[in-house]
This record gives sequence, structure tokens and C-alpha cells, in this order.
Amino acid sequence: SEAGVWGTTVAAAARARAEALAREAASLAETTELAERCLLAGLGEALPEVMRALADRAALDADVGHLARALPALVRSVRYGDVRGTDAAALREVAEGIAERVCVGLPPACAGLGSAGAAEMRGHVEAAHRAVVLLGREEPLARWRSVLRTLAGRDRPPAVPGLLRGRCTRLLLDDGRLPEDEAARLMGLALSPGAPPEDAAGWIEGFVADGGMLLVHDERLLALVDGWLAGIPREAFTAVLPLLRRTFASYGPAVRRTVGELVRRGTRAPGGPVAAWEAVPGFGEEPDPERADAVLPTLRLLLGERGAGGGRDGTAGERVTAR
Repeated sequence: SEAGVWGTTVAAAARARAEALAREAASLAETTELAERCLLAGLGEALPEVMRALADRAALDADVGHLARALPALVRSVRYGDVRGTDAAALREVAEGIAERVCVGLPPACAGLGSAGAAEMRGHVEAAHRAVVLLGREEPLARWRSVLRTLAGRDRPPAVPGLLRGRCTRLLLDDGRLPEDEAARLMGLALSPGAPPEDAAGWIEGFVADGGMLLVHDERLLALVDGWLAGIPREAFTAVLPLLRRTFASYGPAVRRTVGELVRRGTRAPGGPVAAWEAVPGFGEEPDPERADAVLPTLRLLLGERGAGGGRDGTAGERVTAR
């Protein structure tokens, strides 16, 4: 009965309510979420009013954070519209317009941020990245990747905080748009002796915050992190320790254990090749016949004990030892 004021039927009441919410929305993100809900509920008749409110708010809102927060729901609306046969041309046009404005406004918005502002902006960058990739349009995606490259390399005044530079570097690396050598170069610059330790710790947090598997599988990058940690001055180590603990505490126990074992056995220095037998305990440069012979009893059990030598003609053991 309370909803009856909006209309005499469910469809009419839902449409009127959606249009009222579009006019009363307090932010751009609320309007884009409303458009997504209209599509999910099949309220295509309410979309024109919602789209007018969305276009008006998008044109007036200049805050990059607001635009980035609004983009994911809008892009999902474009995708859902395609699935349900709804005309999504207007939604796509607004989405591409917002993505373009985010690309233009993001570099200046990221410069000179403090730690709290950088952490908040990191969330906006990640949300916008997922949205632009999901949008699936080559031109906005190329423009967005160019912005990420700009942010990843801006380490001079007005500098982008290390947290954001590291995150942008990682997003490009995961998308296959940044060679590993270039990622290692950027990490080397971020962790150079002249870099402020707090900024370097933020870079590491942004770059390796997703579970730590990158450090497990790329010992070059792990060696850079290890070398930087070993070279932090004593008076600065206390300041960066909370940042490092926050980063590595997010890893699972197995990942932390593996990273610890890799560091203990010795990581490969950047640019310095190392033989596998030097890095892994128990391996030598030349075969060890005594260690090789130790597998023979188990091998005989697996193959079936036949003859004194473990094979049909008694020579299996000699062949294994020779190999």
C-alpha cells in the first residue's frame, strides 16, 4: 500500500520510483548504479529519464574519484544491455565520455598526494582499470594504458606517490603491456639508494600486493626487493617496517614460506646469472653417483625386482647409475 503512491501497477510504480531516484541521486555513482538496476529489473521505460540525469551529472562532476567510482557500474550496464537486447548506445557513449575524462584528469589528480590520498586513489585506479578493460573498446583502452605508463614513470616533481606508480606498473605487467625487463627497470629506479624509503615501500606495496605469487615466480624482482631491504639504513627501517608488514601479511602462509625459502637460499642478483645448482640446496655442478644410487631400491620396487641388478638382465642398476 505504501508503494501505491507511485502507480497503480507494479511496472508503473517501479518506473516512477526509478525516475524519482534518478532526480534525487546525491552522486554520479548512485545514478550509474540506478541505471544498472533498471537494466537488471527490465525497466527499459525508465532508462531515458535515468540517462538524462546521468548525462547531466557526468557533465557537471569534475572530481576524478567520483568519475572513476561511477564508471564500473556504467560499464556493467553497457554489457548487460547488450545481453538483454536493450539499446545500449547511449550508455556506451556516456561510459566512453567518462573514461576519457578520467584519463585526462587522473595524472594531475595523482600528483603530490599523501599516504591516505594515495591509498584512496589506488582504489579508483583499480576500479577504472577493470571498467575500461571490460568496456572492450580499443581506443579508450589504448588511451588508458598510456595514462598508466605516464603514472608509472612519474617519479620527479610533481611526483606520483610510489604506491600508485607501483600499482600502475603491475597493472601494465599483468595485461602483458609491459616487458619484464622494463618492470625490473622501474622497480630498480623506485628502490634506488636515493629514493625515500617510505616511497619505495609504497611502491613495493602497490606492485606486489596481490598475493605475492609474482615474487615467487620471478626471482629477479625478488632479488631487487631483497637487496633494497638489506640496504635500508637503520634509522629508516623502523619507519618503513609497518608498510612492509602490511604488504607481506596479506600473503598466504604458503606464499610467505616459499618467499622466505627463496631468500634464504639466495636470490639471483639483477643482471647476474646464477647456475641452478648454486641456487638450490642439494644440487652440484657434476652428478653425484652415491646420491644417484640411493634411488635404486625404490626404482626396483616400482619396476619389479628382477635379477640381481634390478632389471631382467641385471644391468638396470648400472644403466641408472651411469645416467
